[in-house]
This record gives sequence, structure tokens and C-alpha cells, in this order.
Amino acid sequence: MPERKGKKNYDDKIRKMKFFEDKLRNREVKLTPQRKATLEVFLENPSRHMSTEEIYALVKKKFPEVGLATIYRTLLLFDECDIIKKLNFGDGCYRYELSEDEKHQHHHLVCLKCGQVYEFDDDLLEELEHQIETKNEFKIIDHMVKFLGYCRKCQESKE
Repeated sequence: MPERKGKKNYDDKIRKMKFFEDKLRNREVKLTPQRKATLEVFLENPSRHMSTEEIYALVKKKFPEVGLATIYRTLLLFDECDIIKKLNFGDGCYRYELSEDEKHQHHHLVCLKCGQVYEFDDDLLEELEHQIETKNEFKIIDHMVKFLGYCRKCQESKE
């Protein structure tokens, strides 16, 4: 049974890599070895919200010659091509995650003590969006929500 799950994950990674390669090709952007290594880091860490330095460290393991400036340029390019989303959780650095063309992105819970970021998919804002669109004659494409507070581990350590 574990073999099948591994195969599914591998197939999913290949499918996503092709999807992002096509996005770059449509914009006439080459997928250089450094860009491919960066994209692989995102595909191998799907639920992490990584800083530039964390991405750089992971890419450097795959591609030791890569420089930090190359990673900054790659992230800027990927953001412009809507391959990644640039996120600001108020902790002094931008974090990045894959943009997978969801109708709405997932939302985030940010622990103010340890800085851990958790994702959740509950989308209870659809009715509110509809009301805002109707009342303001405004077409909403997406929204971002982040909740600030304390994770279970930090709550327990406060007691």
C-alpha cells in the first residue's frame, strides 16, 4: 500500500512540475536548472511557508553553485508568473508558497509566540463576498485571511 501512495505523490509532483513549466513557457521564460531546483523545493515542501533564506538553503543542497541573488530573482520571477504567492505574516520577512490556481487560497493561523504558520481551508466568507459584490457592484476574485493568536503548544507553555 505505501508504494501506491509514493507513486501517487510522484505522479502529482510530475503533473505540477509540467503545469508550472507550461506557465513559464507561455510567458517565454526558460526553466533554467536553478529555477527548476527552486521549483522542486516548493513541490517537495507543499505546506511550508518558507522565507527566501530557507528556500536558498534547500536549493543550495540540490544546486551548490547557486547564489542568494539568483534565488531572489527567481522568486520575483515566479511571483510575477503567478507560480508562487508572496505572503507577509508580520514577522519581518516575506514567505512564499505555491500558487495553484485555486478559486480562493487557503487561510492562515499565525502563532505570535513561536511564529508557526498553520493552514486551514474552511471558507465561510462566500456569502459575505456575494453581499459585498452585490452591494458595491464589485467582482471579487480572491481574498486573504490570517488569524493571529497562540498555537496549542504555546498556550500550554503559558500556563
